[in-house]
Amino acid sequence: MKTLSMLVAAVALAFATGAYAQEVKLMLSGDAEVPAVKTTAAGSGTITVGADKSVSGWVTTTGVASTAAHIHEAAPGQMNGGVIIPLTKDGDKYTVPAGAKLTDKQYEAFKAGNLYVNVHSAANPGGEIRAQLKP
Repeated sequence: MKTLSMLVAAVALAFATGAYAQEVKLMLSGDAEVPAVKTTAAGSGTITVGADKSVSGWVTTTGVASTAAHIHEAAPGQMNGGVIIPLTKDGDKYTVPAGAKLTDKQYEAFKAGNLYVNVHSAANPGGEIRAQLKP
């Protein structure tokens, strides 16, 4: 009975502290870039951030000859921030590399909605399409 009580307490604590993965659905557009970019390019994807700060997920693009994609830190409407996690390209799909993790500071920025994904191109090296990670 003591073991069951401890298990119930651990599960309750996990839910009380938000100890679960947060999945964020993304729709990338040029309008979300700072400054906004006029483009027909678009993207979509899913990024998951675990309670252990692990990151996984993918982004697909259409209408762009992309050169790179990254997860960055900056608030919505702020100019481009530094790269946190470079994504791995496979055709029109980018994936988060295995083992990617956020630092404590980056995790707090994620929870505040201050991380974003953007996709770069030769025409727009600062970023052609972007979407904030809003947990």
